Formats: sequence, structure tokens, C-alpha cells
Amino acid sequence: MVIPVVYNLRSVKERWTSAIVAVLGIAGTVGVFVAVLSLARGFKATLVSSGAYDNAIVRRAGATSEIDSSVDLEQVKIIEDAPGLARSAGQTLASPEVVLIAPFPLVTTGTDANVQVRGISPAATEVRSKIKIVEGRMLQPGLLELIIGRNVSHTYQGLSLGSSVKFGGANWQVVGVFDAGGSAFDSELWCDAGVLKQAYHRPGNFFNSVTVHLASPDSLQQFKDAMTADPRMSVDIMREVEYYEKQSTLLSTLIRVLGSLVAGIMAIGAIFGALNTMYSAVAERSREIATLRALGFGAGSVVFSFMVEALLISLVGGLLGCLAVLPLNGLTTGAMNWQTFSHLAFAFRITPVLLALGIIFALLMGVLGGIFPAIRAARRPVAPALRAM
Repeated sequence: MVIPVVYNLRSVKERWTSAIVAVLGIAGTVGVFVAVLSLARGFKATLVSSGAYDNAIVRRAGATSEIDSSVDLEQVKIIEDAPGLARSAGQTLASPEVVLIAPFPLVTTGTDANVQVRGISPAATEVRSKIKIVEGRMLQPGLLELIIGRNVSHTYQGLSLGSSVKFGGANWQVVGVFDAGGSAFDSELWCDAGVLKQAYHRPGNFFNSVTVHLASPDSLQQFKDAMTADPRMSVDIMREVEYYEKQSTLLSTLIRVLGSLVAGIMAIGAIFGALNTMYSAVAERSREIATLRALGFGAGSVVFSFMVEALLISLVGGLLGCLAVLPLNGLTTGAMNWQTFSHLAFAFRITPVLLALGIIFALLMGVLGGIFPAIRAARRPVAPALRAM
């Protein structure tokens, strides 16, 4: 026979004070667990969305990022003549670019954070079709003009449409704001590549990388084969989306590991809270348990009943923790991307999968907090408890 669930509901109601402590402990743990995972997922999603499957990025062989890469002008010309690339108005859709970092004060703290500055070619917006100017206008080649990502103005001081900023020994005018669809480009400053090299006294015949638009997603191998066969080309070629996914690995892994450690420590406390609640229930209900056993309910039924009670408490705690973190969804924060040493704005991403993981985590804590008290309840001798009535 199975003990009715209504019995467990009444038991939780009678011991509501200890049950609330256990619920809050589990809710706090689940909240931290889901928030950390959503932070890591948001960071990764922001970077991965920067890449397009039908784009490829060319860097110096062995370079870990655009920052420490270099591609010379001769190699750029070879790339532009390579097969497998899309063309528009007779021109290859290839954008040789210069990438560096410049310090700007954050709005929140006033302390400097590194902003990624990208010197682009005229083909940059065709190569990356998701880029749309939403305020102002596109920059003019050859002038000290900037367009900024939509996250920049509310992340850094002094960077807004119409403002004038100084870096690299030159005064730049912000003439436009672009939307990059929530990608990492929304945290960048874009300007003319030639002007940026002049401002930083860099050689005119060197770029950091070349981003190309493929004739089709399947033409990547054709493009790679052409570059590999040319002895003048010592470069790494990667699909753009894969490059940005790789860039996200270090920090997203670090966030998950540190967050899991914090959540694990909190989980231990929550489990002890559940243990305390369930052990107290066993001690207070020894006569009830004996009566149930005398009425024909077996040890398995008692264990099952106490597990139902523990899982009920943990389920409520899990649901409460998930509800508590839902307002974080879409909230923008920022962190240093250790691959590029630049500050990146990104949003918490709380998905149904993460909420489901939070509930499963809560139920796991309920199982660990309820199994031992449940076994103890089932092993309590029946006769002594009945004689004490």
C-alpha cells in the first residue's frame, strides 16, 4: 500500500517553520546555480552570434586572436583573388581589418576598461550583413570618424552620438550608432582602417585579420585549399562562427567552474537544512509512523512517503529559486574577455533548459536531504512506539 500524498501535505503544513527554512535554502542555491549558468550562456551566445556560418576569418598561423595576428598587404591581395569568395559589383567581399584596444572609463565605476577598436574597410558592412546603422550615418573613409555599437554609449563615458573623443593621439567624431544583433560587435568602436593605422603609427601594409564572405557555406574548403597551396600564405583560416565560439571558451568555462563551486557549497548547506527538517519530522512522528506500520503500510511505503515529502519541499524551493532569477533575463552586464583583453557587454540568458536544470538540481538536493531520514523512519521499531502511546 502507498501512503496518501495528502498525509505529506498536512505534515509539511504542520511543520511549516522548518519547511520554510529548507525551501529558502534550496531556493537560494537554485537561484545562484541558474544565474551563473545564464551568465556563462549569455557570454558565449554574445560571442558566437558575432560570427556568420558563411564568413571566414584569416589570421596569421599560430595566432590566438585577431589582436596578436598580422596579415600583410601582399597576402590580402592573394586572399582577394582566391576562389570560393563572394563578389559584389566586381569586388571581392573581403574586409582587411586592424584590431586594437583603447581605454575608456566605465559609466558604472569611472574606472578604465579596454574597448576593442576595429579599423574596417569599405566592404565590412557587406561582409557582415547583420550590421545596421540605427542612428546617425556610416563613417566616411579617410576621416577621423567613429561608429559605435549600441551597447557602447551606456557602457562608457563620453562615447555617444555626436561626441568627440581622443585616443591614439587623435580626436575622433562619433557619427553613427550601429546594431549588430546582440553580438560582440555591439561593444566595439569602428573606424577607417587606414586612419587608425596612421593614428597609432602602424605600418600601412599590415592588417590584423581579413574577414571574407564565402560564395556559399560549402566553399570554405575550396578557399582553404587555395590558401594552403600557395607558399606565400602562412595563415589560419577558420569559419567565423567557430572562431568566436573558441573565443568564448575560456571565460565561460571559468564562470561555470567558479559558479558551480559556489552553488555546490550552498547546496551542502541546503541539504543539511533538508536533513534537519526531515530528521525532525521523523523524531516528532514516531508514533504516527508506528501506527502506519501497524495498519499494514510496509517499510517501503514509509520510505516512499518521506521521499515524497522531501521532494515536495525541494520542488517548491526549486520553483521559487527559478522565479527569483527570471527578472535577470536580458539584463546587460559586462566582463573582460581574457582572449582579447577587452571589455564585453552581454546579457543574462535564462532559457527553459536552464530552468529545467535548476529544478533537477533542487530535486537532487531533496533526494540527498530526504533519503537518510526516510530510511531511519522505516527502520524505527513499531512495538516500543505503540507502547508509548
